[in-house]
Amino acid sequence: MAVFCGIDWSDDHHDVAIVDHEGTTLAQLRIGHDVAGFTELLSVLAEHGDTVGELIPVAIETGRGLLVASLRAAGRPVFAINPLSVSRYRDRHSVARRKSDAGDALVLAHLLRTDMAAHRPLPADSDQVRTIAVLARAQQDAVWDKIIAHNRLRAVLHEYFPSFLNAFVDKRGGIMRPEARALLAAAPTPERAARLTRAQLVSILRKAGRIRLLAAQAEALQATLRHAELRQPEPVEAAMGQQALALLRQLDAACRNAEELATAAELAFAAHPDATIIASFPGIGELTGARVLAEIGDDRTRFADARGLKAYAGAAPVTRASGKSRTVATRRIKNQRLAAAGYSWAFSSLTTSPGARAHYDRRRSRGDAHIAAQRNLFNRLLGCLHHCLITGTIYDENIAFPPTTAPTEHAAA
Repeated sequence: MAVFCGIDWSDDHHDVAIVDHEGTTLAQLRIGHDVAGFTELLSVLAEHGDTVGELIPVAIETGRGLLVASLRAAGRPVFAINPLSVSRYRDRHSVARRKSDAGDALVLAHLLRTDMAAHRPLPADSDQVRTIAVLARAQQDAVWDKIIAHNRLRAVLHEYFPSFLNAFVDKRGGIMRPEARALLAAAPTPERAARLTRAQLVSILRKAGRIRLLAAQAEALQATLRHAELRQPEPVEAAMGQQALALLRQLDAACRNAEELATAAELAFAAHPDATIIASFPGIGELTGARVLAEIGDDRTRFADARGLKAYAGAAPVTRASGKSRTVATRRIKNQRLAAAGYSWAFSSLTTSPGARAHYDRRRSRGDAHIAAQRNLFNRLLGCLHHCLITGTIYDENIAFPPTTAPTEHAAA
């Protein structure tokens, strides 16, 4: 007898419902978010036929957390259902649109009973790749935090200290550079910056890690910082300097977090068996490789073919057809993190792979915009990556972009 379990999770407790293949409710209970609650859940599942050889599948509205990790530890199939899907399934059981935690658990159980084939369980990724996922996603979040902190600090500096922005406008990284942050920490206002001597500027640059051409850099900085510009009233300028220092501390923390997490993610990626294959692709370094591996995982059964992986990454277009109407558009529902990593990967491959560059140029010559051509290139690279991971082979430029692919490129894409 097939049995299905639905769990409506919360921060401190979880509602559980168990139904059989005919829709009969076998059990409903509430468990705590602790060891005792999880033990109670396993006990109830065992009473209704849960065994090592035939584990009862579980539907829940999240794919993260201690409860999900504990359920997956024994290889139990866990289905992470989108809350929007649950909301639509709820209307099948009640036209009154009533909602309760216990009712949602029952809806999740029935969802598996009737439509389990339409949903996929969480992939059976190894602990090693899940570790990489934690580090790579945290590093990506730190990068996004760094960008936000940078933009906020730049907006404040633009209001009272434009000469500081001008001093680093042509430098890669701008005010996120270590010497820029060290200089702003030492002189957060135009008045204090203008009083800095060349010797002091050289000392600041040296402490920030600069080694070459310190005297020339100090001279250029001094000239820029002493350039005449519009000024805020003195007390307002001092207050904005304090605000800039507060934002600078946020930027420093974000930069430090991004660097430390990047190092940890790269080390974890290098230790994974798939790292050799992924790193063999042009334009993909250790950090980008860690991000790609974190999102696709190492469960070889997760994607039935390369088309599934391409759709998951948003690289493949989506076709909408109804009657005589047919449109092919960019896929919006996708893994945003994998798509972001793919953009960096495809862009970097243009300078490291002649085949990738030729593919990109052909797409541009056919009328594709830069983003569309890069997305098509990412689509092509993903197909190659899927093949290499399945077969356990290293990337080969001559196989990925053979000279004779031009006439059949559209069909391959």
